[in-house]
Amino acid sequence: MALFHRLLLLSCLVPLTLSSPFFPPTCYSKVLSMARELTGWAAHLKRDYETGYCMAHMPDLYLDVHNACVMQKIRIYISLVEEMRQRRCAYTREVRKFGGTLRQLFIFMSEKCHGELVFTSYDCAALER
Repeated sequence: MALFHRLLLLSCLVPLTLSSPFFPPTCYSKVLSMARELTGWAAHLKRDYETGYCMAHMPDLYLDVHNACVMQKIRIYISLVEEMRQRRCAYTREVRKFGGTLRQLFIFMSEKCHGELVFTSYDCAALER
């Protein structure tokens, strides 16, 4: 009978533990997801009707958080986005939000997650794909 109660308890607890997240997101997972989101967002802004004409001169954005050159790439891209103020699309909500999110990723990587990130390569040409 005791074995039956233990099996019943176990069968109730297993679905409960599988439905809840095990670990809170780490700084590394946040940076990784933000980098993926920003890479896709930059491609979308280059294809979009409203912003495509002034984003056409921008280089493609590919962010690999394991590459040490990514910090320089983000810094350059932030300055390019901020220099677009003379064009009309720089004032669209999406471009401003994109620039703010890019700056936020840079702050996360340089200040908040400094001890958690490990750069496994130093290949700046790989970010220029």
